Amino acid sequence: MPKEKPELNDAMKKKIAGKTFEKKPILGTKFTIAISSAKGGVGKSTFATNLALALKKNGCKVGLLDADIYGPSIPKMFDINEKPKSDGQTLTPIIKYDIQCMSIGFLTDQQTPMIWRGPMVTSAIKTFTQKVAWKDLDFIIVDMPPGTGDTQLTFSQEIKMDGAIIVSTPQEVALLDVKRGIKMFDKLGVKILGLIDNMSYFIGDDQKKYKIFGEGGVKKTAEEFNKEFLGEIPINPEIGKCGDEGKPIVESNPNHEISKIYLSFANKIKSIYLDINN
Repeated sequence: MPKEKPELNDAMKKKIAGKTFEKKPILGTKFTIAISSAKGGVGKSTFATNLALALKKNGCKVGLLDADIYGPSIPKMFDINEKPKSDGQTLTPIIKYDIQCMSIGFLTDQQTPMIWRGPMVTSAIKTFTQKVAWKDLDFIIVDMPPGTGDTQLTFSQEIKMDGAIIVSTPQEVALLDVKRGIKMFDKLGVKILGLIDNMSYFIGDDQKKYKIFGEGGVKKTAEEFNKEFLGEIPINPEIGKCGDEGKPIVESNPNHEISKIYLSFANKIKSIYLDINN
């Protein structure tokens, strides 16, 4: 018998069902792209930071919004240790590597846990999308939190998102959650640009590919839901090293094979949105 597709839980269905939402664009930008993963630990933030840098290297003006309220990564991955300026009404993004950045991690100590209930998270999202002085951007890349909870729901219901990319590893346990994420975006009318198979393999000293997390699962899931499969990103220790040092690989080594993969993704996104609209 064929496997049943995972369903959204009852609470999520009630929040979505039978409602229409007025979605507001993020002020100061042309297009908003969400980077999502239904499960943590699959490399979503690494993908978001490197994609933002790759778009910049493709000639785009880019912002990076860290919407992962409970686990912000951008301060570490961009080595930002300052607080944004404010005029009392709006926050000014911090600029690093020519990217306009904003994160809850800029406003709190990195070791302080965010013990917030839903309404506080919603308020933070509204601040970052409506009260940040984003300026003349082509794209904002939004690093979403993992899962299909209140943060993702609030963003999808209230913010005009022009597309979403779902990042996953090939493991079945990760793909079960990916399928729920696809259903959430579909129900909320968010266009899914495609799925990324991250950490799909590593190349050993013998130059052979080793697929330690399984093979083909992300591509099969894309086909199952009639979504585009965007490609694979292999495991490479240089990726983590660069992120830990606060200078992601696309910025620190743009000629690296991994960087070329991100630059290819960025070129495709630019062609979808900017080249068509110009």
